[in-house]
Amino acid sequence: MAKVRIFFTGVGGQGTLTATIILAQAAMAKGIKVTAGEVHGMAQRGGVVESTLLLGGFTSPRISFGEADVLLGFEPLETLRALPYPAKTATIVSNSEPIPPIGVTMGRETYPDLDAIKTKAEKCARTVHFLPCQTLGLKAGSVQSGNVALLGALCALKAVPLTVSDLAKTIKARMRPKLVDMNLTALELGAATVG
Repeated sequence: MAKVRIFFTGVGGQGTLTATIILAQAAMAKGIKVTAGEVHGMAQRGGVVESTLLLGGFTSPRISFGEADVLLGFEPLETLRALPYPAKTATIVSNSEPIPPIGVTMGRETYPDLDAIKTKAEKCARTVHFLPCQTLGLKAGSVQSGNVALLGALCALKAVPLTVSDLAKTIKARMRPKLVDMNLTALELGAATVG
């Protein structure tokens, strides 16, 4: 199995950490060696959250600039900020719907143009997909399940050694029963956006 380095970035309240855990649990269930990095940032709503997940037998959880095989961006501005991490051969899967930081909501700063973010991302990686995660989450039953939609797209792109079915098994086994159906729907919706 090829080794895969995944860099996650988003803001607190989006489920970035939940997505990291789901992917790690699915990999372990398949017998894939998992190395998870420390969480950086503020888990409170709105603070930047970053984590790493390395599959296939890495000894260090650290990902340096230009090393990530996958960049999962749960918020477009955070995807932009993380663009030094992907290798030129990487896959970037990102949310296309902004969650403006406090400086933007207060009128002190301007949010970057989404098309400009996409153009910069396309210069940094081989494969780039942006999808409307909040919209897909709401369609599935809750905006928070948008993180699982992103994972569905990632697996459908075959950027990791896990299938949508592998993630579905983990969701069924690990999530609270009342959250399972909604997240399975989000998983399928995310996969369908790139399929």
